[in-house]
Amino acid sequence: MPNPTDWITVGALAEGFAPEAFILPQLADLAGRTLTLHFANGWIIEHRFEADALHWHAADGHSTGSAPYRATSVRPGIYLVDFIKHEAGQAWSISLVLDTLSQSFTAVLGRLPEASQVERGLYARALAGEPLTDVQAHFHHGSLDRPWQDGACPHAPTQELVGLRNRYRYSPTEEYEHIYLNERYYSWQCLKGVEQGLCDTDRAHYYKIAEQLYLFVWREKIVPTLGLVMIDLQQHRSDGKIFGYQGADFDALSNFPVSSHCSVVNRTEHGL
Repeated sequence: MPNPTDWITVGALAEGFAPEAFILPQLADLAGRTLTLHFANGWIIEHRFEADALHWHAADGHSTGSAPYRATSVRPGIYLVDFIKHEAGQAWSISLVLDTLSQSFTAVLGRLPEASQVERGLYARALAGEPLTDVQAHFHHGSLDRPWQDGACPHAPTQELVGLRNRYRYSPTEEYEHIYLNERYYSWQCLKGVEQGLCDTDRAHYYKIAEQLYLFVWREKIVPTLGLVMIDLQQHRSDGKIFGYQGADFDALSNFPVSSHCSVVNRTEHGL
């Protein structure tokens, strides 16, 4: 078992997860399709999918480009599309929950901190009343192929996961446990694998996408990491990604898929 102080980079974590990982296959469902995303904030961005690349163009010209993408689904008609957007010298993690059943979407835009930000200590942040992590996650909602109207997207923050203790098997060698503490935080521990013995409590975000289907996003403070998964409690499956720096020098990115077989251990009801 690693020493409890042996924190590893996201690149090393990716290497540990890779052998025999329970990764969902890349879907070809979206290839050849064009979807126009109408954001609640007024953005209108066309997304054209090819087999190996996604091309996007904003109607107001603020964003245009292309990138490789990953498209998966844990529930028929609802897709998770993930890619990295490089613009103006910055890298953004873009994750789209495309809900063709309700013609709506949720977009998660993530960004990693620079080395100078990470070097600032947690104690100083706490005394200043600042977030303990500089990993960013911005949430946007909208409608697919139709103008936005209030209420067009049913995806909403939820507390339905709060109190749940869930076990995630990502491969024969990698296994974790999550405890969803409240609407802002969750705790994790590695039961088996390259981070065995490590644990922490981090900032969390929960959205209900459909019945027993949730978007869960977390932002870690020790090793700057953005995690994002779709959790299907009906099928006992999760799928998503982990985004961070490849190594300790912050000069390369790692954005690797994570899929699991998951099961509920128990649920705590505090009755407050």
